[in-house]
Parts: sequence; structure tokens; C-alpha cells
Amino acid sequence: MEEIRTERLSELSAPLLSWYAENKKALPWRADATPYHVWVSEIMLQQTRTAAVIPYYERFLCELPTVSALASVSDERLMKLWEGLGYYSRARNLKKAAQILVDSYDAKLPDTLPALLSLPGIGEYTAGAIASIAFGLPEPAVDGNVLRVVMRYLGCRADITSPAVKTQVAAGLRAIYPSGEEAGLFTQAIMELGENLCIPNGEPRCEHCPLRKQCEAKRRGWTGMLPVKSPKKERRKEERTVFLLSCRGRYAVRKRPAGGLLAGLWEFPNVLGKLTPDEAAEYVRTLGTDVLSCEPCAEAVHVFTHVEWHMTGYLAECTSPAENFIWERAQIIRDHYAVPTALRAFMKIMAQDAGETGEG
Repeated sequence: MEEIRTERLSELSAPLLSWYAENKKALPWRADATPYHVWVSEIMLQQTRTAAVIPYYERFLCELPTVSALASVSDERLMKLWEGLGYYSRARNLKKAAQILVDSYDAKLPDTLPALLSLPGIGEYTAGAIASIAFGLPEPAVDGNVLRVVMRYLGCRADITSPAVKTQVAAGLRAIYPSGEEAGLFTQAIMELGENLCIPNGEPRCEHCPLRKQCEAKRRGWTGMLPVKSPKKERRKEERTVFLLSCRGRYAVRKRPAGGLLAGLWEFPNVLGKLTPDEAAEYVRTLGTDVLSCEPCAEAVHVFTHVEWHMTGYLAECTSPAENFIWERAQIIRDHYAVPTALRAFMKIMAQDAGETGEG
């Protein structure tokens, strides 16, 4: 592994803080950076674009303004509030952690790194972000944005997918981290630089970067080569057939198992494999109802971290509501059932079909 010469990181703080003071974005969680607000925002921002998070964050805090409110919210309502953000285990871990905070910490987030790390859903990055932004502790929050900035700045070709590299970068940053209010400002400054200027795809906006004079990648013409990142394992592709079963203006949904992918969310019936129209009609009959019609309605692809769903949909009008499903009107499903983004194309088909049948 290439040596990471972290002593040059001491030159980061002053230009970054000066740049951030003039260029920071106005974001709702920055307006009132209480520990609860920072925690919720950081969990939502994991693998999700900032612009996409803002309306979710505002709606979430409007309904669940305190740790105690989060701890007591029903699972169904929590999933509905989170619907569309993806990675739903984040929401479940938020509630689990909130219940621990109510039971053991007087409904407040603890102000030490080990205690933060002990909570469900809080790893090293999130703990560092909360510790520095909410409590002013000199703790780094090292994610892909931060690693990219540091490796370009240092001109280092070590592989950032290596846990040892991340550990070294975190240690190097911790050694030069400011404390107090500047700790949080530094954390947000380096994140924002990576998100907006030192970007991962396309040409970095070096002409606007406060670090351009000290950046080794800029000096050597290496910005397109760094950071070094070993290729991800190829995602598995999975064919699925999705059924929009309707009966007298109501549609069938079922709850997914409590564990695994999309745990506890609501879905339309679906099976592995790409069924032909005849096979699809026959499958519907095995559910305990007869078929008045069964027509192809949509195709969609949804990409998860490790798997891609390639989905073929059928809209089937049934003679009677089959057992083992919940049958509701489209409006009720849209308003009250947390259906994953993966099935968004079929939600639209359901809404169109409901409109055609006279449902508002």
C-alpha cells in the first residue's frame, strides 16, 4: 500500500474554513444544529442527494420533532414518512436508537464517540459528524467525499476501498482537527467541497477550489486518476414479474417479511422470473381467484446496491379478492401504505387504472 503522508493535512484548515464561511449552502439542518437534527439529517444523507433529502427532513421533523416522538412512532407511519428515500433499515435503526436514548440517555444523544458508536445505525462516519457538528469534538467524519478530497490533495494513489486507508486518513485528520465550533464547520466544509467542487464524476471545478494551490493532483495533472478505487463486484440481475391485481376498484398489496431487502414495506404481489401472459394468468388463479383479464402493463428496472430487479408487470382484473392480501383503493394505498420506490412505475399504472375505473 502506498504510504499516506498525512503531515500536509495541517494546511487544510485555514483555507477550507475561509472558503466555507463565504460559500456554505443554506440547509435546514444547519439553521438549528441540535444533536437530534444533525443525527436525522446525517442518516438521511447517507447515499442520498442533499436536494432529495430536504423535503423528507422537513416533513420528518414536523411530525417527529423530538427523540421521544421518534421512539414512539408506529412502524407503519415511520415507513410512510421514509417512503421514497430508500435504504429503509436506516429508518428502523433511527427508531431503535431513539428508544435506547429514551430508556438510557434521558432522550438525548450522548456527547462521546464511544456512546454514539454503540447506537444502532451509527457507524464511524455518522458518529464523527454528530460529534463534531453537534458537540464540537475534534472528530473527523470520513466518507467518499472526504477521501476523494484528501487523496487528490495529497496526490496519493492508495486504494480508498481499503479499510486501512480510511483508518489512516481518519487518524491524519484527527491529528489536525480544530475543536469547538470550528470542528463542525471543518467537517461540513470538507464534505461540501467534495460534493460541489472536488466531484467524483466529470471534471472537478479546480478553478473555484480553495485548495488548488496546494493540491498535488492539480499540480501533477492527476485529478482524473485519483482517487484510486478498486472496481465494485458486479451486481446480480434478477427477473421478476409484478402483478397489479384489481377487484371492483380495489388493489392487492401485501407486507414483505420483517427481514431482508425492503423489510416490512408493502408491495404488489410478485414472483421470480419473467412470466408470459398465459403463465401470468395461471399464476393469478393459483392465488385463489379467477381472472377476467390479464394484460402486460409496464416494464421497469430498479437498481439496489447488490442486485438489479428487471420487472415485467401485469394488470389483472380478478373475479374476487384473493385471500392473503390486503385489498384497498388506490388512493388509500398511496396515502397510507409505504410502497418502495422500486415499484414506483406500478404505482403510476395503478393510479391510471383507478382513474379509468372512476376512482378519485
